Amino acid sequence: MKTLHDRVAVVTGAAGGVGLGIAEVLAAEGASVVVVDIDAVAADAAAAGIDGDAIGVGADVAQDRAFDAVVAACRERWGRLDILAANAGVYPAAELEDIDDPLFDRVMAINVRGAIRAMQACVPLMREHRYGRVVLTSSITGPVVGAPGYATYGASKAAMLGLMRSFALELATAGITVNAVQPGNVRTPGFANVPPEWQEQLLKAIPVGRLAEPEDVGWAVRYLASEEAGYITGQTLILDGGQVLPEA
Repeated sequence: MKTLHDRVAVVTGAAGGVGLGIAEVLAAEGASVVVVDIDAVAADAAAAGIDGDAIGVGADVAQDRAFDAVVAACRERWGRLDILAANAGVYPAAELEDIDDPLFDRVMAINVRGAIRAMQACVPLMREHRYGRVVLTSSITGPVVGAPGYATYGASKAAMLGLMRSFALELATAGITVNAVQPGNVRTPGFANVPPEWQEQLLKAIPVGRLAEPEDVGWAVRYLASEEAGYITGQTLILDGGQVLPEA
């Protein structure tokens, strides 16, 4: 597989967790990386810790014109943008009676509208070179399975796949592919807050016997972001250690 040298990648929600795992893998494979996060200081720190060409940019993906600085940095520093990993997301827990408009709107604004805004900003620069790879971070939760308390999160992740299919058709003739990864349970800082008994229960449900690491998601994104994956668009790649496979 060809390296990602001379490719420029934007990764959202990349100051930590899955986003940082994606950014580190893409950088290790040769890409120049823009680490985008709502916390600008954390984005700069994450970029400084990446072994490769990386910069940090602060951006709230839920806000209008959030990506102006991101695209400007790509144009000024490298003159191009080849890969967008739209990963930023939130997952607040709320059962049916506790879901209100502000909570629902926040989840959709970040997880769904944030992905749209990222594409609206980044795709024009990809079009200039008639080359692009867009990879959305969806989930098994929503599109494949459910989890009590995570209906809004699941709805947002299912919505991302609807976007993916239509945008894949819109951009197919422009040399731009649009795909998604669907991780299962990933070992992130947030997972440390999960009660130990729940962690044990989750591990028992994963046939390979371990959680995904952020880098596991990164390698899946790296493949879909490759030149060799140019004939794949509108598709999803589940990486869950076999969690959704058992019949019972």
